[in-house]
Parts: sequence; structure tokens; C-alpha cells
Amino acid sequence: MPIVQLGDPGRWTNYHGTGFCRDAARFDLRSGDAQRGRDELAIAAAAVQDWLGRARAEGKRVRPLGAGWSPSNINICADGWLLHTRRFNRCFRIAQDDVRPGIDAARLMLVEAGALVDEVSDKLEEQGRSLWTSGAGNGQTFAGACATGTHGSMVARGGIQDHVRAVQIVTPRAAYWVEPEAGVMTDDFIAAAGAVPLRNDDIFAAAQLPVGSLGIVTAMVVDSVPKFLVRPIQNLRIIDRDALDWLAAGDFRRFSVAYALDRDPAFVQMIVNPYKPFRRPAMLRFLYREDWRPDYPRATPGELGVGYDALSLLGRFLDDYPFARGALLQFAMKRGYASGPDVDDPPVYGSWGEGLDTHRPLADLFNASVTIDRADLPHVFELVCHAYARHGGSTVMTVRFMERAQGLLAPARFPHNAVIDFDGPRSERTAKAYQAVVDLLDAEGVAFTRHWAKSCRLDAARVAADYGEDLQRWLAARNRLIPDPADRALFRSEVLDGLGLTC
Repeated sequence: MPIVQLGDPGRWTNYHGTGFCRDAARFDLRSGDAQRGRDELAIAAAAVQDWLGRARAEGKRVRPLGAGWSPSNINICADGWLLHTRRFNRCFRIAQDDVRPGIDAARLMLVEAGALVDEVSDKLEEQGRSLWTSGAGNGQTFAGACATGTHGSMVARGGIQDHVRAVQIVTPRAAYWVEPEAGVMTDDFIAAAGAVPLRNDDIFAAAQLPVGSLGIVTAMVVDSVPKFLVRPIQNLRIIDRDALDWLAAGDFRRFSVAYALDRDPAFVQMIVNPYKPFRRPAMLRFLYREDWRPDYPRATPGELGVGYDALSLLGRFLDDYPFARGALLQFAMKRGYASGPDVDDPPVYGSWGEGLDTHRPLADLFNASVTIDRADLPHVFELVCHAYARHGGSTVMTVRFMERAQGLLAPARFPHNAVIDFDGPRSERTAKAYQAVVDLLDAEGVAFTRHWAKSCRLDAARVAADYGEDLQRWLAARNRLIPDPADRALFRSEVLDGLGLTC
């Protein structure tokens, strides 16, 4: 059987140790050895539907679990049934006669729900293809990263869920193959996968970012681009206030000329010390996209500038020495991040996948963010730094840039987005400092959203205000997929109830 129970009910803790649930009954969805992906999906869909039926009969709530990566408790349900998908992780090529006319099957890959971002990236690169964006790490399942709106990091792209072209979702009553109205896969393929075709733009936009509430995602069709190289530049530089105006206007070339290369960057990141941000050097990271060539000199992850663990470890000292917080944070920045390759260093190159890193669990992690309209950055940047520092925030602030992401509940919902992350050691002082940032943005009348998988401090009223009509469309899509309120109740949890996503 593809679903097996993992021991007796007990405590489950997420990957980073930031959340847990008691008395959880854990089940494992596992891949088989079928030659064709559609056959695997048909077996899995039937098993998941039966599992949901048993959960309803026993009055149990359910949560899908991938890598358990989310620092928040959005994937947790007390005294419920947890379905681990991590071992349901095969990836399959798609043949041209399995897609509808006008679709290029060579771009696509069929991905089971438990495949990690790293595994999807590796499989695509074996085929001469690549993802075009992802988050800072690659240890999430691809489905889980999409489900919570993991923001991308390429200045001209949206979120990781933008790769998704079709989703198989299993509900208590049916297994649906959800696509845009124009369609992607043939009806024969969908039937062989054990699903019913559901081609609807709104339902697909909801399924791209389901927040674990629309059913159990068992598979996705993932899009890709030809494999490419990136050249990283990383350095410590003092940022001028004028630079914020360039970034707000999307003049990334001018920012790059001032602090790195005279080229258009594909990726721009600033890691700043909120204590005197214009007087202490910021850690800048640029990626420049280049055409693929197989003879590029290979580099280690460290040489490519990846890795954040040292910063988190050093940051633990900050709560012990608040009188020296700014200076210690600057020390942590210098020690925790690679100092190169800089402009004058020999250039290094890597594929997109080689530039990602699977971090070790970050115990005592504080992880929060706000996403704003990029145009608001010059107005709020110094105010945010001051509020965060004044209230004792113990983390750096990371600023990245991206375009509007797909999905009705995508946090990156402005045409052009600046994402400000607050990542580092967990403390009550830092949590209060983040709340001060949220309060400041509200007081200034600045629109912003928060990441579903992080410490978002959201409630149902705020979610409704932030997402407006898109939330109503998402709820309508959920009701189409799961029309019976008793079936919808299977996916309830304290967190999701509080967000207004299970009403």
C-alpha cells in the first residue's frame, strides 16, 4: 500500500524545531515502482482518497506534510492525522502526445508532491533545463514551497509557484486535475492518472498556492527554461540613500554599476544592519545571468557565496549583549557570509541549482518578513530600520526584489515587490521589534503582506483586508473543490481557522 502508518500517535516537531504538535498520528505516502508517472498517481490518488474517508469517519482533521520546513505552525494540527509526502518524490518526463496542441512537452516535468526543490532542480538540470527562481534554500518540497508562497528572488520573475502548470488535488469526494481553462495535459493522460479534469482559471490560481486547505496535492506539472549560468558578486559596501531611489524605480543596472558590475543583474540582495544602516557596510549580492556552457570552471557552494548558518549561530550572542547589539550584528555579518567573489576576484560560475543551499536545521530561529510595493522602499526603509533597532531586533534585514507572483493568495501581489526579511535568532525582544515594524507600516499607510510560512501574526480580518476580492475568489474555488462543509472541516486547524481560510 502507498500509505502506511508510522508508529503510534505522538509528538511531531517541524524541521527547524520552531513548532510541534502533540498526539499526532503520522502516515507516510510512498512512491511505487511503476514505469509511468500517471500510473503512480492513479494508485496514490485512490489511496489518499480512501485515507481521507477514514479520517472523516473517525472525526480526525488532516494536514499534508512535506519536509516540515515552514517555521510557522501553518502545517500543524493538534490531535490530527499528518500525511508525510517526503517519500512520494519521483519525477517523470512528459511525452509530446500527453499534452494538448501548442504545448511544448520538453519544457515540462511531472513531479510527485514530496519531491524537494533540490530534487526537482537536479532532475531538470540532467535534462538541460532549469528552474528560473526559488527561495534562498532548496530543502522544501516543491509542493510545500508553492503552497505557502515561497517568494522568488529574480528581479524579473515572481514566486516559485509560477512554475506550476497543472496540479493534481485529492479531496474526500474526487481526485481533480486542475489546469487553466486553456488546458495543458490530454484527457487521456488525466484519466490514466486517476483524476477528473477541472479547467478553470480561478480554481487553478487558487491551487497554485493552496495553503494546505484545498485538499491533498499529490502531483504538479512544473515548467522550466533552458539551463543557464549565473556569476555571483558579493561584497560589503556602505549604501547611499540615493541608491534606494534607483532600486525603487527598478534601475537595478545603476545600482549594479555603483556597487558591482556594469551589467544588468538578474538578482539583487541587500543584507543590512538595522543599527545605523547607512554608516555600516551592507552585504550585497548580485547574480548575473549568462548563457550555458559545459566547460565553466566548477566552484564550491562557499565560493558561490551560499550559506547562512554561521550568521544564525553567531547571532545567538546578541541577546546576551544588548548593549553592543549593532557592533555584534556587524561582526556576525562579516563572519557569517562569504566575502567574495568580489568584482576584482577571478569570476566563478554555477548553475541556478548549484547556487542554492540546503541549510541544517536552525534551532531558535526567528523568521518573518513583509512584502511592500517596491516604490515605497525609499519612504519606509530608514523608518523600518529605526523601529526595528529601537525595539531591540536581533537579526539582520534582508531586502530582495521580485515581480508580482501568480496565485490568488500570493504575498508578492504588487506589480513590483520589495521583500524585507527578518531572519535570525528567536527572542521575545525580536518578536516585539517585528511587531513594531508592522505597526509602523500601518501608521504610515503603507500596504504590505506577510509570508504564510513565517511568523506572520495575521488574523482573519487582516487576511480579508490584505487580499480582498482575491480571497473571495480563493474561497469560492475551495467550495467548488470541496462543496461539503463536513469535508472542508477535515482541513481545519487552529492556525488556518485564525486566518479565515477554513470558514
